[in-house]
Amino acid sequence: MKDCKVLLLPGWQDSGADHWQSRWERLHGHVRVQQHDWFRPLRGDWCARLEEVLLDCDDPVVLVAHSLGCQLVAAWAAHSGQTHRVRAALLVAPGDVELPALRSMLPSWSPMVLQALPFKSVLLGSHDDPYCSLDRAQWMAQCWGSEFIDYGQRGHINADSGLDDWDEGRRLLSGLMTGYADGPMSVPAACIPK
Repeated sequence: MKDCKVLLLPGWQDSGADHWQSRWERLHGHVRVQQHDWFRPLRGDWCARLEEVLLDCDDPVVLVAHSLGCQLVAAWAAHSGQTHRVRAALLVAPGDVELPALRSMLPSWSPMVLQALPFKSVLLGSHDDPYCSLDRAQWMAQCWGSEFIDYGQRGHINADSGLDDWDEGRRLLSGLMTGYADGPMSVPAACIPK
């Protein structure tokens, strides 16, 4: 999958300059999917924007999502006819859009999309993420058919987590791109919300 383009999918309010996604963009030339409105994200608008970007890509892609970007991957994949363009996804610290505090600020993102992803994926969750409990992150991974990685006490796995260029994340991405090249994972037929 060396010919794949890496698309960065930040979460709500975008990823700041010190966020590992921004560092990867500068260091490795990955492409950030720019949303029209980072502060009032509408699920349909964000999905349409990802679809536009994918249609403009000549190469297959690997998605690297953080927070609300993980929810974007699930929502987009459930409705797009372009999922064959995606080889794999790295999903980091998914935001739980069904938390009462987030649901009121992000109303178009509920209910959460829980269909299995039609491509390989790995999801990282943290024990002390203020936007998603470890149990909910594990449950999302199960629903989406993602391999789950318990990333310990790393908060929201963002700039505040002290990751800098996040070399460990780069190794995970490299492993995902080289080790998951042979089709979708088998996943549970259905998921019941907790």
